[in-house]
Amino acid sequence: MKNSLIQKYNVPGPRYTSYPTVPYWDETDFSNEIWTQTLKKSFVTSNSSEGISLYIHLPFCESLCTFCGCNKRITKNHSVENPYIDAVLKEWTLYCNILGETPIIKEIHLGGGTPTFFSTKNLEDLINGIFLSAKKAKDHEFSFEGHPNNTSHEHLQKLYDLGFRRVSFGVQDYSEKVQKAIHRLQPFHNVAKVTFWAREIGYTSIGHDIIFGLPFQEIEDVIDTIEKTKSLQPDRLAFYSYAHVPWIKGNGQRGFNDEDIPKDDKKRMLYETGKKLLFENGYHEIGMDHFALITDSLNQALHNGTLHRNFMGYSSSKTQLMLGLGVSSISDSWFSFAQNVKNLEEYYKLLESNNLPVFRGHLLNNEDLTIRKHILNLMCQFQTSWINKEDYFTEIPEIVLQLKEMEKDELLIISDHSITVTEKGKPYVRNVCMAFDLRLKRKAPETALFSMTI
Repeated sequence: MKNSLIQKYNVPGPRYTSYPTVPYWDETDFSNEIWTQTLKKSFVTSNSSEGISLYIHLPFCESLCTFCGCNKRITKNHSVENPYIDAVLKEWTLYCNILGETPIIKEIHLGGGTPTFFSTKNLEDLINGIFLSAKKAKDHEFSFEGHPNNTSHEHLQKLYDLGFRRVSFGVQDYSEKVQKAIHRLQPFHNVAKVTFWAREIGYTSIGHDIIFGLPFQEIEDVIDTIEKTKSLQPDRLAFYSYAHVPWIKGNGQRGFNDEDIPKDDKKRMLYETGKKLLFENGYHEIGMDHFALITDSLNQALHNGTLHRNFMGYSSSKTQLMLGLGVSSISDSWFSFAQNVKNLEEYYKLLESNNLPVFRGHLLNNEDLTIRKHILNLMCQFQTSWINKEDYFTEIPEIVLQLKEMEKDELLIISDHSITVTEKGKPYVRNVCMAFDLRLKRKAPETALFSMTI
């Protein structure tokens, strides 16, 4: 990867788990009433045909990882588990009352925080509580994030018995120096143990998350981490850039100095080295930062055109309606977004009053829906087209003109009615999406809101 291209295109940019991105939501036309209207509209059209997705945020962690930008509550007091499970089930009941008919659930993802902070009994109560008023889709896909240090065999077995078949483990990096810097000490033995357990139990997709660009990280560290990963053969990998945004996330990302973080050409070399090793070991690039073995459902979804991206990341299937339960969770009715309050005490208080804990959102207009389609195409298929009249909008010629420079750099191919990202251009797909992001263009931020694209 040429250093000149890195310098040219390495700018702050969104990861596009949604469009519009959260900082550019227009909250003026949003209300809880509008949210529930679009929710019911989406539910009526999608529940029987494809089902719905649930993201459940479990925010508790026993210790703070200084690379993490997630909403979390640090505590070693496990008495917090029961009240939180009760609150999430109360929120689910409120939604079920709004929906009226029995939801058919196609996807569940438990994220955090640390889902395996919770006891197996409480996780069982949570999932069983959800299905007191819901049904499982025949082709359901349930997944969770597991911390290698505290995921027990009992966790894996119980969640498997409840229908979970996919688990992802946060590895980050195996270098002890890097682990100390990010306050995430976990030996290879712990990762190997939970990976082998999951495979023995019968999980069909085991994922590992690896980060490049961490403080003190060297090329040798990336090579060592991927060599160790190769020995465990996870089905899929997230190999993504560390998002250094301490001005947003506060003290959680100030456990090291800015000069300790690899930048520009060095950071890109970490990525290029890791990507080359992944290719050599049978992993195929799926979308931005994601790789999978040819047998994994994510790879199959890429080739059959069903790959989807939302607030949960990449998914091998699409549902129009995704409900987010728990503190800070984001929901997507396709026609609007809604986010829950971020403060745990406020979350409890609203639910005690029988109110949905939503505090902001965005109603998508026709322009938003069209651009969202193009950005999803680029993020999931590395191409988009406006040959159909409904996919064209007046700014297309301006966008094409803006992307001509990237075409000269051989990062994409522009035809009369389409754009295709080249193999060389895949690391820059966020930059391509930014050309379509009209809300970003119209309201450029005064200060940096996003991590660097490279």
